[in-house]
Amino acid sequence: MRILNVVGARPNFVKIAPLMAEYRKYKEIEPILVHTGQHYDDAMSNSFFEELEIPQPDVNLEVGAGTHAVQTAEIMKRFEPLISEYNPEIVAVVGDVNSTLACALVAAKLRVRVAHVEAGLRSFDRGMPEEINRILTDALSDFLFVTEPSGLDNLKREGVSPDKIFFVGNVMIDALMRNFSKIQKSSIVSTLGLTDKGYALITLHRPSNVDRPETLRRIFGVLRAIGQDMPVIFPIHPRTRANIRKFGLFESGDARDASFSRNGHGVQLLEPVRYIDFLTLMRSAKFVLTDSGGIQEEATVLRVPCLTMRQNTERPVTVEVGANVLVGTDPEDVLDAVRQVSNQPLPPYEMPLMWDGHAAERIVRVLIRQAKWIASETIAA
Repeated sequence: MRILNVVGARPNFVKIAPLMAEYRKYKEIEPILVHTGQHYDDAMSNSFFEELEIPQPDVNLEVGAGTHAVQTAEIMKRFEPLISEYNPEIVAVVGDVNSTLACALVAAKLRVRVAHVEAGLRSFDRGMPEEINRILTDALSDFLFVTEPSGLDNLKREGVSPDKIFFVGNVMIDALMRNFSKIQKSSIVSTLGLTDKGYALITLHRPSNVDRPETLRRIFGVLRAIGQDMPVIFPIHPRTRANIRKFGLFESGDARDASFSRNGHGVQLLEPVRYIDFLTLMRSAKFVLTDSGGIQEEATVLRVPCLTMRQNTERPVTVEVGANVLVGTDPEDVLDAVRQVSNQPLPPYEMPLMWDGHAAERIVRVLIRQAKWIASETIAA
């Protein structure tokens, strides 16, 4: 069984790593790794392959940046010839980025079965480009691998056939657990002069938070307020960095313009941080303030309070278990939540069902069973 596996952006790399490792256990699987090049700088791409021990891509489409329409169309144009060249039985896509939808659409039109890893997640906010990608990818897919109970409910509501849906757990958590020993060895906390549980960790990249000058200025006001009490560590996404420069929030939008104040507090911008170092920073933080989906999940497993600067989440199980709080972007609401998590320990909670480090095993077992069924059907025909 030949499987074309598609990655394009940082969360994809983390999710594909456990699958690529699991494929190697089966001689009957021939995995082909396709990198669309949606994220193309070293810190956001190549370093993840090295740290996560992912084999170098068999193909790199080198698409690069562009508007959603341009990027999606370019991926489709460059991916389509690979279907003819490799003749796969399955195209596996992960997550919800433009690469996910583009390659699923090409495969479906060429009548190749599509496997969507992380299916069924919904924010119910169509202002998020990722929500459109999720809905359409699920509609095109033949195998829908679900990470949490809400995914089952959403797909059932949308009329997806139950025999296509598989509740398998979360491959992002597989990756975290596989690399936990490396997290314990990272020295980034001491290198930055930080202390355990003595700082806040921030990530921001969603257009709704960083593309409007008034919103981003308001958020930076919140960060400066937090920075009066503790260091604020902010590994900065290229999109956010560009807008910081554009809106004049700092002179050049790099770490030199936002270094710690003399008392050791303040906001410190960092360049994008490697995967292991970022998980280490998260594990040792007092709390995480983010608008990322995956970080909500990682913080849940690391038992670090997560404050999500959004009005919604496609990962409601993190809120239901008590690990994550939706705080929006109103400064008073955010600062109230910060004060609460700073003064009270996180209550004990149970891990979400099947977040046990074995999701990739379950996924590959399903694909193996289906491959045998497909083969027997072909022979009978």
